[in-house]
Amino acid sequence: MIDAFVDSYLEGSTPNPCQACNQYIKFDELLRRGLAAYGADAVATGHYARLEHRDGRWRLMRAADADKDQTYFLWVLDQEQLSRTQFPLGDLTKPQVRAIAADLTLPTAQKPESQEICFVPLGDYRTLLEERRGYAGDPGPIIDADGTRVGTHTGYAHYTVGQRHGLGVALGEAVYVREVQPATNTVVIGRRAEVAQHTFTVDGARFTAGDAPKERFDASVRIRHRAPDVPAEITMVGRDRFLVETADPVWAPAPGQGAVLYDGAECLGGGRIVRSDA
Repeated sequence: MIDAFVDSYLEGSTPNPCQACNQYIKFDELLRRGLAAYGADAVATGHYARLEHRDGRWRLMRAADADKDQTYFLWVLDQEQLSRTQFPLGDLTKPQVRAIAADLTLPTAQKPESQEICFVPLGDYRTLLEERRGYAGDPGPIIDADGTRVGTHTGYAHYTVGQRHGLGVALGEAVYVREVQPATNTVVIGRRAEVAQHTFTVDGARFTAGDAPKERFDASVRIRHRAPDVPAEITMVGRDRFLVETADPVWAPAPGQGAVLYDGAECLGGGRIVRSDA
């Protein structure tokens, strides 16, 4: 999984390792081992999410605590995994959970929250690129939407779509990374309006209830944790690929990130955003 994380940056994408960890480790290998080792019917996790069973299907639902809801990271789960999982924190708020832990004198009651990737403790994924792939960066052009060179970057894999800081470009207005082009070692920047999109494509689609609701359907889409949901029309263009079209622009949909679909409180599923030329 760490190698896939590193390779995503080298491919010009922005990986979401928490989603991948849930899909391939926590709810795959660890779930199977846990069930086998203890002869258990299910495994309880500390994720903030809820489950409902209706129409013969398990439904992944948002947590009661909207600020802590983690369904954005759980869209990768299928019916078998959901049927073997329990989310006891789903109806609780974080302060309630801390209070229960304190009453039980658990050492984790006041444990600080971490926002870092577990295998990148200081948040410096560039060091990991060099350690794992020998990528220290190769300077290349930063260009604007017209193709005019406006600066020089330290290595394309050091940049992600939507990034503003660390560009070393002064154009008299705020600019952001619009696109990363590995083939030409180029970083494209643009004004905020140029980085937002109304349409993007998602691959590797999975739907928690089994199948897409319809070939074309309405849903709300979220492209990063705690980002606002945006109403969208979803069109399936294959069994595991769909097109997202929104009336309001979506800020910086980055290739590699999850695009997760909701119908009210229910998480329908999702996929990973792909490059416009993919």
